[in-house]
Amino acid sequence: MSLIPIIVIAIILLTIAYFTYGTFVSNKLKINDENITPAHKLRDDVDYMPTKTPIVLGHHFASIAGAGPIVGPIIAVAFGWIPALIWIIVGGIFFGAVHDLTSMMASIRHQGKSIGEVIERYIGISGKNLFMIFAFATLILIIAVFMDIVARTFVSVPSAASASVMFMGLALVFGVVMKRARIPFAVLTIAGVAIMYFMVYLGTIYPMELSYWTWILILMGYIFLAAIAPLWVLLQPRDYLNSFLLYGMMLFGLLGIFWANPQIEMTTAVEFEVDTLGYIFPVLFVTIACGAISGFHSMVASGTTSKQINRETDAKKVGFGGMLIESMLAVVSVGTVIILTREEYMSSLAELGPVTLYSQGLGGFISSLGIAAPLAIAFVALTVSAFAVTTLDTCTRLARFLVQEQFQKQSSIGARVLSENRYLATGIVILFSCALLFTGQFQQLWPIFGSANQLLAAIALLTATVWLYKSGINPLFTLIPMVFMFVVTITSLAIFAWKNFAASSYVLAVVALLLCMLSVALIVFARRSLKSMLDEPKG
Repeated sequence: MSLIPIIVIAIILLTIAYFTYGTFVSNKLKINDENITPAHKLRDDVDYMPTKTPIVLGHHFASIAGAGPIVGPIIAVAFGWIPALIWIIVGGIFFGAVHDLTSMMASIRHQGKSIGEVIERYIGISGKNLFMIFAFATLILIIAVFMDIVARTFVSVPSAASASVMFMGLALVFGVVMKRARIPFAVLTIAGVAIMYFMVYLGTIYPMELSYWTWILILMGYIFLAAIAPLWVLLQPRDYLNSFLLYGMMLFGLLGIFWANPQIEMTTAVEFEVDTLGYIFPVLFVTIACGAISGFHSMVASGTTSKQINRETDAKKVGFGGMLIESMLAVVSVGTVIILTREEYMSSLAELGPVTLYSQGLGGFISSLGIAAPLAIAFVALTVSAFAVTTLDTCTRLARFLVQEQFQKQSSIGARVLSENRYLATGIVILFSCALLFTGQFQQLWPIFGSANQLLAAIALLTATVWLYKSGINPLFTLIPMVFMFVVTITSLAIFAWKNFAASSYVLAVVALLLCMLSVALIVFARRSLKSMLDEPKG
């Protein structure tokens, strides 16, 4: 069987979903361009800044993508490629895109604040405090892990390091020129993208070879500057240009598929249990995160992205559309491995890992266009590694937002300084992240991230459901995904706790149980909030 029909069907379904279900959800959220967005109301050109839709989409897509829609789907194929594809398509449309758009709109309607602030208003201060601690701890873990991943990648692939450094310089120049010069945006984009792709080539000629700890120190300085700098200086131009790496990777990959017409060699058998992973439920739905639904998206949507939306209708393009593009990337990821037999796939996954397996598979498709295979594979690997840096500095800015929001309503001098001083707040974030990195404990905690990430999604959907209900809007389109995600995460955490308790990994077992308790507590707080609303006398 050819891979092409699978790709074509996915493109058609996701496109139809954008114009139909995306419009339905937008109408339910009462999206209206007459409403003034926080980017205009609170404009400071540091965090709040109305921005062109392609640039916001580039930032949002680059921030939420990373390696997530590649790693998760490829690992989940172990359960069978058909259930993996079904969940990517169904989950992306009815779960992930809804989650991302409602999170973004909830933030836009509440002055660009995070989900935590929305929780305080509609569920209560106790729920907000629990969420903020959980969200902050999750971001600190991501920062520590990705600092380690990026540093090790730069040591092992020096060409990726030099290309990434050149990208930063290009982004700075692009940002200044875009803001100061009167060059048509399309012309500037074409020039910037052309230079960026040339830098990919230069990276292979001039690799930067530095030690692991040298890169850690450089990354610490970089994420500090990236988190405090005005949006237009680095974050917007860097993410916008970097997004063209992903677009290019997807475009060349799709062209390669249509040209080479690869055949699906993997059987259609479904494995309900895989020794290294567990049972298909709930593991499949935790493993395929970013390609279908990911709680981290709500942090980006309600953190950096909501503060840049120029008009409310842009939110559909960025939130709903951005998620569907990511689902398409996940479909392509699955396509890169189902051209292997199951035996070849399992052995290659164990030996090479999902990123290398993806790089070789997609690089093979691209090489069919006449591009040298080593260059095509290196381009794919470099693109994936470039987005690890994007995730790193976006998480740092998001964590800074959480620190400032948490102390914003407190009256003490120290709290006021923390809420108003982005330099100090960012320093605290980096201090906590580095403390976790230097102790090495992040390696023990990382296995629980998948479940914690999907718990974030369930909480975001819970918050959106309560907000919509209290706003007089039928929240069924968020309620159903919310219930499913809570069932998935609580089941996953319970199994995770039991397995680690049996293996004497008591720290992970306790963390999993605490997250289960957090889930139950937030559901209880939400129920109380809704009950008090219903008990209020009418009229």
